[in-house]
Amino acid sequence: MLWSMDPQVTIHGDWVSAVVPLMKLLCLTVIGLLLANPRVQVVPRATFKLLSKLVFALFLPCLIFVHLGESVTIDNVLHWWFIPVNVLISTAIGCILGYIVALICRPPPDLFRFTVIMTGFGNTGNLPIAIIGSVCHTSDHPFGPGCDTKGIAYVSFAQWVAVILVYTLVYHMMEPPMQFYEIVGEGNEIREEPEQISNYSRSLLHEAEWPGMVDKVTEHSKTPFIARVFMSISGSSQNTFPDIDFTEEGTSGAGPSSPKSLRCLAEPRVVRRIRVVAEKTPIQHVLQPPTIASLLAIIIGMVPVLKDFVFGADAPLSFFTDSLEILAAAVVPSVMLILGGMLAEGPKDNALGIRTTIGIIVARLLVLPCIGIGVVTLADKLNLLVEQDYMYRFVLSLQYSTPSAILLGAIASLRGYGVKEASALLFWQHICAVFSLSLYLIVYFKLMSFI
Repeated sequence: MLWSMDPQVTIHGDWVSAVVPLMKLLCLTVIGLLLANPRVQVVPRATFKLLSKLVFALFLPCLIFVHLGESVTIDNVLHWWFIPVNVLISTAIGCILGYIVALICRPPPDLFRFTVIMTGFGNTGNLPIAIIGSVCHTSDHPFGPGCDTKGIAYVSFAQWVAVILVYTLVYHMMEPPMQFYEIVGEGNEIREEPEQISNYSRSLLHEAEWPGMVDKVTEHSKTPFIARVFMSISGSSQNTFPDIDFTEEGTSGAGPSSPKSLRCLAEPRVVRRIRVVAEKTPIQHVLQPPTIASLLAIIIGMVPVLKDFVFGADAPLSFFTDSLEILAAAVVPSVMLILGGMLAEGPKDNALGIRTTIGIIVARLLVLPCIGIGVVTLADKLNLLVEQDYMYRFVLSLQYSTPSAILLGAIASLRGYGVKEASALLFWQHICAVFSLSLYLIVYFKLMSFI
């Protein structure tokens, strides 16, 4: 049975209900900032990195498995379809806003795509979970019983879409521009100009949300791979880039007397290059502990026999899920402490410019949430949403309201593109998000009183 808000529950003191949860999170963040302050450094950076790995590999998967598995059913999956779709919609609208910001603010040409990406891709994982956990921890929240279980289940149900987008679209959009490279030597060898950063001096930003991502470097991670693959279509010689093999399979066995048949059987040039790009896309890295936990939770939750065996007070494995729930309770404080440690590093000098930085912040934190309210309201009018489920609408709205994903900093480091700019922009966005989220939480709570 779908949960709906008790009609007797009224929303009072909207601003208090909205601001107090954020103040709790802010306190945790400030504690992390003080502990990681470079002057004091009560807790060294290496400790924060270990804590980040614990969150990623243990605490977060436990949280997702317990709450998503307990909530999901076949009927719910059919009703929750708009949550992942909303991630795609919010990302598409965000990218359009980012393109407009890039046209108006005119960042350096090599950071044009960077501006679009940082505006379009928001934090749909750790931060919404922390906000929901803090809101549900407040006694006068408007969501009734089962607040945290329902909210975390909704956020977890959408995470796999965001991860796939990061490892496909974002990964290739963060490709370094060709001007970062130069062709040297007689063999036309491509040499990377940005310096390598050791694991010990690496910023916490690169490990904060998806530890180990920057270690998954391949031969093409820090190269303008797509530009190189498709350059031959625009007239450049494929011999310019000898490390990319475009040879057609199956042509060696054919005789020279049948050129027409070879042309008929040969793979089209554009298709061949698309295939090469697809083969070099690190989609296999999607299967990480949080996404594996999501898949397991959905599979077990959709099979009644398995669900009764694992979840519930009388389930044979209830002791196991209770243990996971104890570990899951560490997610929110750990995430905010790590965020504080990341902010303690401060903004870095970058080439993005103040005008573009302000443009991205305004578009991401002020304009996009307004558009999100319109999208959610329209979807509600079209009966696309779960009826009388306030948490459902709240999670959908949050997907438009969060700052850019911290994961983008790791992708920037992995691709060697806009690393300092990502660090500075994420710093200022999270500072400004304290005020923008407070404003929009008040708006969301006020709007729910009229639903």
